[in-house]
Amino acid sequence: MQIFLIIFASLILIIALLYVLVPAWYGLPPISTHPDRIRKALKLANLQPDETLYDLGCGHGGVLIIAAKEFGANAVGIEVGPVQCAVSWVNCLRSRIRSKVRIEAGDFFKSDLSQADVIFAYLTSEFAERLEKKLQNELKAGGRVVTVAFELPHLQAVVFDRESLIWVYQK
Repeated sequence: MQIFLIIFASLILIIALLYVLVPAWYGLPPISTHPDRIRKALKLANLQPDETLYDLGCGHGGVLIIAAKEFGANAVGIEVGPVQCAVSWVNCLRSRIRSKVRIEAGDFFKSDLSQADVIFAYLTSEFAERLEKKLQNELKAGGRVVTVAFELPHLQAVVFDRESLIWVYQK
């Protein structure tokens, strides 16, 4: 029984370390945004049913669930943290929207974003310039980008919500 507890405690410790260390390695904070702020951002981006939304760093899947369930969108989450990927997958399964959601494990800078109608990014400003270059190359015409808590320095926002710090850009 004691060996079982040691193995179980070790497994929990490994999962906890993966949860914190993998995103930290990439410079991403494991912080979620409030569901009301997500809804506001998706409304400002004018997300429509059957459009495809990409969430860069999908964390627990909150944006994916709201986009699929409340807006009728197809949602793709890209997440570098293996524990967060598993949590997102389980949360989407529990929300009964799994058929409208796809979760990709990996670095969104290495992912193809060209199929996105809307890209959601809740990151830190240190990613802004690099993300902006990627979006200029991959975002399709008419595609929108919604950023929360940071702006893209060389693009002109079509919508800015000062109260919630939400920027919307369109190509």
